[in-house]
Amino acid sequence: MKLLTFRGGIHPPEKKELARESQIIRLDPPKIAYVFLANHAGAPAKCVVEENQHVRTGQVIGEPAGFISGYVHSPVTGIVKKIDKVYHPLQGKPMEAVVIERTSEDDWEYLDHKDWEKLSREELLEVVKKAGIVGLGGAMFPTHVKLNPPKDKKIDTLIINAAECEPYLTIDHRLMLEKAEDFIEGIRIVMKILQVQKSFVGVESNKLDAYKHLKSIVGSEEIEVKLLKTKYPQGAEKQLIYAITGRKVPVGGLPMDVGVVVQNVQTVIAIKHAVVDRKPLVERGLTVSGEGINKPANVIARIGTTVNQLIELAGGLKEEAERVILGGPMTGIAINRLDIPILKGTSGITVLLKEKQPVQKNCIRCTKCVVACPMGLQPYLLYLLSNKRKYDEAVSEGLMSCIECGACAYICPSKIDHVRAIKLAKKVYQALRGGRK
Repeated sequence: MKLLTFRGGIHPPEKKELARESQIIRLDPPKIAYVFLANHAGAPAKCVVEENQHVRTGQVIGEPAGFISGYVHSPVTGIVKKIDKVYHPLQGKPMEAVVIERTSEDDWEYLDHKDWEKLSREELLEVVKKAGIVGLGGAMFPTHVKLNPPKDKKIDTLIINAAECEPYLTIDHRLMLEKAEDFIEGIRIVMKILQVQKSFVGVESNKLDAYKHLKSIVGSEEIEVKLLKTKYPQGAEKQLIYAITGRKVPVGGLPMDVGVVVQNVQTVIAIKHAVVDRKPLVERGLTVSGEGINKPANVIARIGTTVNQLIELAGGLKEEAERVILGGPMTGIAINRLDIPILKGTSGITVLLKEKQPVQKNCIRCTKCVVACPMGLQPYLLYLLSNKRKYDEAVSEGLMSCIECGACAYICPSKIDHVRAIKLAKKVYQALRGGRK
């Protein structure tokens, strides 16, 4: 069978075997939940609760504060202890959070709709919005916005990113095996919202059991399961679209420019829970794995649960554990404390052992980074221009097209951290451009 793929990319050690066979465990709701009002891309939600107020599980505690914004809900039933600034490494600074002390078992406040099958496209979009659903692959872009493209963008294809190409992470794999019916129903709902007749599920070849299981239950030509070559970053939107459809998203463009919308496995499952079960997004699945953890696990946990609670569930840290990462090792963020709360976009916690830090050397112009780059860029050149603060030149060479996948840094024999320099250059360029306005 021919495996679909894209040009470039790398194949780092997959490390899936650590948690792949671990069935999903549901963690008890935390005693204290730290819920950030910026649990989505765009403007943070506006807080609508007060200190000492009683809240129910699923109750709105934050309302959208702009077009790109979203609802935030209480993940537990309890009392609002305080509304405070809480540190999170995603921003590198404290962010406003609602701190809720759980006082009882869940007393749910469900979404306000009845027979969903009779709802129109617009009404379904409103349900998705009211549920606070965002992209659960990590970007946290409000899903109701993504599912409502401008009228001049004709969408004919839905693609579900089931690649899960990041090393160590296996939660999407387990969900496709254990919650396949919810997954397929969620796809059908999204197809109704988008009014498309065709969707594809892209599964990497290292998940053959999930691929075969989905193929056996789909029962419709409208949903087609495709087998992808196991390669990083196979799950990046533009690479996934090309691999499955052969369509190329233009430079600076979006998937909707080629008639495609891409959604993540967990996002469509969350849509099913919202539309069918009337539950807003208050929890997510994630993988706790790595050589530095005692019992790697796949977990469903409430938003606002702290990293140390998840690590405890997975048997705790090994003595030789050195680095804890929010997410996977390629795109995640290393943290130096374990009281960090998880966000809607936290896909995993990876714990690595101590290893000898590579010594960075000068670029030798080997062009391995160019071959590996899935966007067809010249990472070594972007790195040099960024370090020399030649931001305009870097932009002309494709700086803003970089997806920050880390393939260049991984493959580099000189151990140059291209991504760090590129991220900084993007921020400086955007700040300077904003300053000129």
